[in-house]
Amino acid sequence: METANTSQLLTELQSQGLRLADASAGAPSRRGGAGPSDHKAVTVDGRTIMVPVHSAGAMASAYEVSAPGADGKATLKRNAIPIKEISFPKQPRFYKMQTFDGIPYWKIATLHGADVLATTVLQTCVRYGRRATSCQFCAIGESLAGGRTINRKTPEQLGEVARAAMLLDGIKHMVMTTGTPNFTDRGAEILCESAFGVKAATVAHAGFASGLPIQAQCEPPDDARWYQRMKNAGVDTLGMHIEAVTQSVRERIMPGKATVDIEQYLTAFDDAVQVFGRGQVSTYILYGLGDTREAVLEMSAKLIALGVYPFVVPFVPIQGTPLQDQRSPNPVEMRELLEPLGKMLVAGGLKSADIKAGCGKCGACSSLSAYEKA
Repeated sequence: METANTSQLLTELQSQGLRLADASAGAPSRRGGAGPSDHKAVTVDGRTIMVPVHSAGAMASAYEVSAPGADGKATLKRNAIPIKEISFPKQPRFYKMQTFDGIPYWKIATLHGADVLATTVLQTCVRYGRRATSCQFCAIGESLAGGRTINRKTPEQLGEVARAAMLLDGIKHMVMTTGTPNFTDRGAEILCESAFGVKAATVAHAGFASGLPIQAQCEPPDDARWYQRMKNAGVDTLGMHIEAVTQSVRERIMPGKATVDIEQYLTAFDDAVQVFGRGQVSTYILYGLGDTREAVLEMSAKLIALGVYPFVVPFVPIQGTPLQDQRSPNPVEMRELLEPLGKMLVAGGLKSADIKAGCGKCGACSSLSAYEKA
């Protein structure tokens, strides 16, 4: 059962990271790539979260975990003192499979948290690779360069893997993100094709009459009609990530992405909520890039009023990126932000449990949902 002490522990683990006695424990962790990288899934008091294990901060963490026993359980220690028994989600069975042309399923989509399938449909981005335009926290090209994924996942491949993951491993929903391919639809078209492929392959499987629930993630497209097109293709929820809430911080950290400014995002959120509904549009906010607590809460109030779920996550530096040496926010800083934000979400009628699919519903990358209390 999750308690106030559990909420605090989750926040501390995600801020400080975790040292592993056995790096091979549980499902494999990823180094580099899009989305949360350098993390490993761990289960604490029945809740699975993603915890940094490969970052510099994790190497110096007060938390360490023993090698798991045959039952998958391990002892979590703080400053060498045992404090709790935790476990690791097992490697999914679909990881052992491959497509007819020999591509391992894990190169197409991966397990995230306990029951979420995640994929980067297009592993390249028009902004990546040039300091003048790239996001300084992003490592989307690293997993591709390391041969840990393929560049373009076809709708057929995604559907095949999604169906197997549902049937073999009990996957409940799917996250599709993409590198930005152009400056017009900004990935919406690729996501439409991909969502359609997954829905066609998973409809009426594993208890989902309409197919596997999907969250698509991209920058705001230049034409608001893309929102309805994505929904028609099978996208259930939409994520458009501002990352930082202060325009000056955005221009410093993500100079290319910041050309789509905050006001354009707010307009896009309003348009998208009209299609997907309140609570079914979300945005990622990485706390620790330079925004103040007050600025994040002020922006969150605007987002909640629009019907957008602000998924606030502690920034974790990824090795090999320009921000690899920037510190993560400490647990006290995170609690001082997440506690009032959790109350704001409840007051605004937006809760993670009501989201159909995606990062907010999963909640593995932030302890935010633990603070959603009346």
